[in-house]
Amino acid sequence: MKSVVFDLDGTLADTSADLIASANACFADLGLGTPLDPVADALTAFAGGRAMLGLGFERLGVSDTSAISREFPNLLAHYARDLDVHTRLYDGVEACLQGLLKQGYALGVCTNKPAGLAEDLLVRLGIRDYFSAMLGADSLPVRKPDPEHLWATIDAMGGTRGCGVLIGDTITDRKAAQNAGLPCILVGFGPLGAGVADMKPAAVLDHYTDLEAMLGPIFDDLEKV
Repeated sequence: MKSVVFDLDGTLADTSADLIASANACFADLGLGTPLDPVADALTAFAGGRAMLGLGFERLGVSDTSAISREFPNLLAHYARDLDVHTRLYDGVEACLQGLLKQGYALGVCTNKPAGLAEDLLVRLGIRDYFSAMLGADSLPVRKPDPEHLWATIDAMGGTRGCGVLIGDTITDRKAAQNAGLPCILVGFGPLGAGVADMKPAAVLDHYTDLEAMLGPIFDDLEKV
């Protein structure tokens, strides 16, 4: 079975504003203001909660690295409450997922977002039912870029480990696919824009209307191996 695995944040949906808001809420709780910008710091948002907290504390001149660990549960609590205030699917996502299912592809999500939050967000965005499997950061003892995270997702989808493609947006996704010996398509509409081409993915996706045509030749090459 041909497996198409998607990252979530920055790939299926622009979650950056809600992620940044959750980190800023932590700083505000401490009386430190809101040091992060939802636009300028979008790339850091997609790197995860600890990265956002680290950047914020750095800007505030807080050198105590243990503050990140102390505030991380608070960040998750803020985010769980308001995870879809500003978050929106990227243009064309749902129509693309419908088309891929009609073509017989198995669809899954492999994300470094905690599984509970990922499940909740996919449900709220109305696309959870398109995916036969969803693995988050805490679904296994390891996570991307460890290849086992991607392989286990494909296993849960009922797919074949050597016949899958990862759609992502960051170097973490690129390395996860590379470590798993699978091709990776990176989206060109995230914070890095066309700069994702520097990571040498199998292809750069500029709009979801192009994905179905892009997958055909990639899977043809996989089936020749």
